[in-house]
Amino acid sequence: MDKIFKNRTDAARQLVGRLEKMNLADAVVLAVPRGGVPVGFEIAKTLQLPLDVFLSKKIGHPDNPEFAIGSVTLESSVLGNRAEYVDPEYLEEQTAAIRRQLRERYRRFRGGRQPLELQGKTVILVDDGVATGNTLFAAIDDIRRKKPAKIIVAIAVAPPEAARKLSQRADELVCLLVADDFYAVGQFYEDFSTVEDEEVTALLRNFDKRATEKGGK
Repeated sequence: MDKIFKNRTDAARQLVGRLEKMNLADAVVLAVPRGGVPVGFEIAKTLQLPLDVFLSKKIGHPDNPEFAIGSVTLESSVLGNRAEYVDPEYLEEQTAAIRRQLRERYRRFRGGRQPLELQGKTVILVDDGVATGNTLFAAIDDIRRKKPAKIIVAIAVAPPEAARKLSQRADELVCLLVADDFYAVGQFYEDFSTVEDEEVTALLRNFDKRATEKGGK
């Protein structure tokens, strides 16, 4: 299949074309680092919405760390079916360790800034694409506990099964491409360069600066 997106900015602009047709009253954008942040930045900037990050990290199987058996956010965790065969002590230790890492990452990205208030808001959860969807499943469950008015997942590409599960968990799914021949998110991008932590921090600071300057006018 031909490359669908030039880069993450191109994907974001295509997502904006879908999102701007929706009712986004009192909406906020939550981007999943790292690849989702350039996408979320462009969406929030164009639609003039607040931007923050949502941190989540997979729990790897003890025999194969690359195989996800669940995921952890700053405040919750989601375990897959395979986790029932794993030592509960391992799961507890991994969850605590991952949560410490996530708290440190949030401080690095956002400094002392408090997370956005989500109660009663339309939350647009953004990533550059998903493979399994596990990271976003945990994010949706965590966000739901904060009582938003609606959760919209906005992603560039996903395989059919992940898209189906996301559409069941979110209130609305905006996915530019559901690809049957999916093997990796990057196959659909001409430029899928690694997004480093420094770029995430710079984008968020740039966005905050723009918002402050606009608010001061």
